[in-house]
Amino acid sequence: MLDINYIRQNPEAVRQNIAKRKVPEYLTLFDTVLQLDEQWRSLKGKVDNARARRNKISAEINAAKKAGKDATSLIKEAADIPQIIAEAEKQLEEHQQKIRLCLLKIPNIMHESVPYGKDDTENVTVKLVGKKPTFNFTPQSHVDWITQNNLADLERAAKISGSRWYFIKGDLAVLEMALVQYAMDFMRAKGYMPVIPPHMMSHKAYEGVTSLGDFEESLYKIEGDDLHCIATSEHPLTAQFMDDVLEEKQLPIKLVGYSPCYRKEAGAHGKDQKGIFRVHQFNKVEQIIISKPEESWHYHEELIANAAEFFESLGLHFRIINICTGDLGIVAAKKYDIEAWCPVQNTYREVVSGSNCTSYQAVRLNIKYQHGSEKHWVHTLNCTCVATTRTLVAIIENFQNKDGTVTVPKVLQKYTGFKVLGGRK
Repeated sequence: MLDINYIRQNPEAVRQNIAKRKVPEYLTLFDTVLQLDEQWRSLKGKVDNARARRNKISAEINAAKKAGKDATSLIKEAADIPQIIAEAEKQLEEHQQKIRLCLLKIPNIMHESVPYGKDDTENVTVKLVGKKPTFNFTPQSHVDWITQNNLADLERAAKISGSRWYFIKGDLAVLEMALVQYAMDFMRAKGYMPVIPPHMMSHKAYEGVTSLGDFEESLYKIEGDDLHCIATSEHPLTAQFMDDVLEEKQLPIKLVGYSPCYRKEAGAHGKDQKGIFRVHQFNKVEQIIISKPEESWHYHEELIANAAEFFESLGLHFRIINICTGDLGIVAAKKYDIEAWCPVQNTYREVVSGSNCTSYQAVRLNIKYQHGSEKHWVHTLNCTCVATTRTLVAIIENFQNKDGTVTVPKVLQKYTGFKVLGGRK
């Protein structure tokens, strides 16, 4: 969330930035924050004055008694001060909670390079990589291909778990594990520390990394426990530093996390109902950086460059897009997506998302670093390296052969032990 001190110092800049999102509710919340903060500061002044008066009045009572004067009114005033302070402090706490609830819903300050647009149709392509494949036959959809080759079972998964679940089998399972191992090796070579995080997080920790008002309907809640299944390893990898003051020499912290990801995909009904593209569980390798503020924009470019290099090494055609104001969530200050070309669907589909969240998560989680005698908010960044099921879909659609096999990307062949997938005896 935004630091209240930043809002106090830059109210018009914040208002103008929020206005670009064209969501009236955000401006209403912002006005509410300003009103509540003004009331909070007035109450804070009342408490401070009462405390100062409490410290001073004892001396006045003693002086009056020594001088033989009537101190009754002063004694009564002194007796009333604790109640005045207690009531004002209670109001302070109530105002602070109201302010926090509003701040949790107000979006991050967007970077000036975020393009203006109403929705995802106005995202801006910044780079095209590779070439679209050409076929002298009609390639199959990934759904038909994995079923016919007995490499996945969607029906049995639906029987025991419902829609959007799957069994991946045989060589396709080997290929998925190859993707994960290759991604971990790829990122380790770039100096990122591998981490396998917890698969569940408390409400407090989750509230620190994302807007639960927008995201909670996608999370699986553990009944009877204060735990949610993680939707991405970004969340625990970032939240682990909650309430920490890091040493400046520790920064940047570069991590690569591997975990299953669990999502209800609420609101996505009717989209990608079949197959393994949009599912309730998938495996993902995620990049995370915790940095100093002045370095975060450099690292944002590094993260998306890492992901682009990874997908280029697979031989896939894709585009990098700059997410516009109307499609940007409230946590990121700027976000790039990578969309892989899916020839059977004749469209680009998102396979990577990379965000600079600036200090937004750090303020929510209370993560700072020590710089001399001062403490400053860190910046947090995240970016997919690979989400396995979506990448499997892209590989199946792009690398099909006329004989019904799929060529395994060369960089993965040393991990799989085979060069083609499907049509195998």
